[in-house]
Amino acid sequence: MSAHVVAVCTSAQKGERKKPVDSAQLIRDHGIKGDGHAGSGHRQISLLAQESIDKMRAMGLNVTAGDFAENITTLGIDLLTLQIGDRLSIGPALLEITQIGKECHTRCAIYHQAGDCVMPKEGIFARVIEGGVLAAGAAVIA
Repeated sequence: MSAHVVAVCTSAQKGERKKPVDSAQLIRDHGIKGDGHAGSGHRQISLLAQESIDKMRAMGLNVTAGDFAENITTLGIDLLTLQIGDRLSIGPALLEITQIGKECHTRCAIYHQAGDCVMPKEGIFARVIEGGVLAAGAAVIA
């Protein structure tokens, strides 16, 4: 199977794990409707590869899509090969990569359990150029 979305996840507030949803409305220059991280900034959408989550599972953690507060979990695309300014078609939406990795000011529960966390190094962020309804299974094209 080609690169695709494993899960679309949202949370009402920042600072909490996100939960997979059946589908979500991506809004141009905003992010996911109803998500705590949506807004006018450059980090409207966060993405993390299932392969990164699998690394943490191999360290003994019981984690799944959304546990790293990512909005979109992908499979089959090396997100770390993308550069700031690259565009990513994801289902009906078009995203522009705005940030690679992030600085964690406080250590999350995952870091304390495993001594490491993949989101700061392997998570990427994007802004929504073109919106649409996104669901698991949607194609991801760089």
